[in-house]
Amino acid sequence: MKTICFLVFIPLLATALSISPALALAQKLPNIVIIFADDMGYGDVSALNPAARTQTPAIDKLVDEGITFTEAHASASVCTPSRYGLLTGRYAFRSEHAAHGIGGFTPPVIEPERKTLATLLKNAGYTTACIGKWHLGLGWQTNDGKNPGMDWETGWSNVDFSKEVTSGPNDYGFDYSFIHPASLDIPPYVFLRNHKAVDADMILTTDHYPARLENTEYAWDKKHTNDLAVYWEKGVWWRQGEMSRSFRVENCLSEITKEGVRFIEKQVDENPDKPFFLYLPLTAPHTPWMPSEQSRGKSSVGLYGDFVLDVDHTVEQIKQALIRNGITKNTMLIFSSDNGAYWPQEEIELYAHDSNQGRKGQKGDVWDGGHRIPLIISWPEKIKKAASCKQLVSLTDFFATFCHLTGQKPEANQAEDSFSFWHVLNGETEKVVRESMVHHSSDGFYGIRMGNWKFIDGLGSGGFSYPTKLPPIKKGPSGQLYNMKEDVVENNNIYFQHPEKVAELSSLMNEIIEKGHIRGK
Repeated sequence: MKTICFLVFIPLLATALSISPALALAQKLPNIVIIFADDMGYGDVSALNPAARTQTPAIDKLVDEGITFTEAHASASVCTPSRYGLLTGRYAFRSEHAAHGIGGFTPPVIEPERKTLATLLKNAGYTTACIGKWHLGLGWQTNDGKNPGMDWETGWSNVDFSKEVTSGPNDYGFDYSFIHPASLDIPPYVFLRNHKAVDADMILTTDHYPARLENTEYAWDKKHTNDLAVYWEKGVWWRQGEMSRSFRVENCLSEITKEGVRFIEKQVDENPDKPFFLYLPLTAPHTPWMPSEQSRGKSSVGLYGDFVLDVDHTVEQIKQALIRNGITKNTMLIFSSDNGAYWPQEEIELYAHDSNQGRKGQKGDVWDGGHRIPLIISWPEKIKKAASCKQLVSLTDFFATFCHLTGQKPEANQAEDSFSFWHVLNGETEKVVRESMVHHSSDGFYGIRMGNWKFIDGLGSGGFSYPTKLPPIKKGPSGQLYNMKEDVVENNNIYFQHPEKVAELSSLMNEIIEKGHIRGK
């Protein structure tokens, strides 16, 4: 297999220290931790939203000491394509299988030959781990020789959970993995450690909405639900399906956090001279909204706000693990989210809180609320004081940035949509990262942002907000054009006022889509 990149060593430093060039570089490289929230909006970070009713003190501290990207966007407005883009540096719409959301039994969507952030960093001497929500497909083995799948009538699948999955995070550059297969409202509900179920004793949760006793045990069989205190709270639900007998939905986030802390401590104990990369994709604050007892009732934004507090508490625990082990200074701690919050207008009005902070739409939409995300990077060794970057940045850009960090160069057929923002980390916050960015909605709408202009090839949100898709009326516009400097909430469609801009952006967008890459070869 071709080597993805070529290391640029530091021979003089290596000679002076009488160590190998590779080790000399590795010892100077920072540890990297990416905490990746699920469905958390830019406006949920209290330091980024003056009107926020959520509280995020730990994330706010990262803002106070690091760089905040105010125009960071996911490469798509739902989780699977967004995660694909983050790990591969490539727009997911270029992939046959990764362009849309998937279920818990879907085969892997990352192509076998495709390199990831973990591949890249492992090649530079890092120990790598994926701990949390995967949602990029797994190679399940079945008990009948057929393709894996679930009977939605019964809730049972044909998967043999006693067998290791044949493909998963460990095949994409991760030395260690501890994952939940998909979102926390999608079966199967099971942890896998290095591709093997932690508890393969599967039982069935047959109710779409949880029936619970005071001790938080679930009703596993419909015939029992009449005897239980069944209650419904908004946001507290999950789909029927198989669940490990020992699995508890309300403990999932805390288990992921504990596992992340354990990985950090193990690396410090066993590999103190080797950098590590921890990709920590959380299952919160995506539904089901099941905050811990510590957070329940502590916010003024209902269960969702309480769950955001739990996300913040995870950030605090990871930060404390770094401090406790004396590695904060040379650790790049990154906080972001996979897409905008699932937070419709009725929630904004109900709680007087705008999760997507002044941008139109929500998760799934081609409007900015669907894909604008919080992105904060703290690295005390490199970033000496708080700063803000207003340049357009995509999650796909981490690949090229980490190439720059480690002295590597991506191959022509890898990370096709990734641009380095390394200069931003060096203090050049006004320097452009990328000239344009293509947006992709859950319903297949495309949009493009270039400078202050945004063009959308269609009418409606293209996602979860109403109206999703509108047919053009006679003599009406067939798309949307906005000046984002003057109309950041995308309310005034000026499609007809600037036909030349519509033509320019439409042509550029189609060229990028059809060309197969945006980064120069």
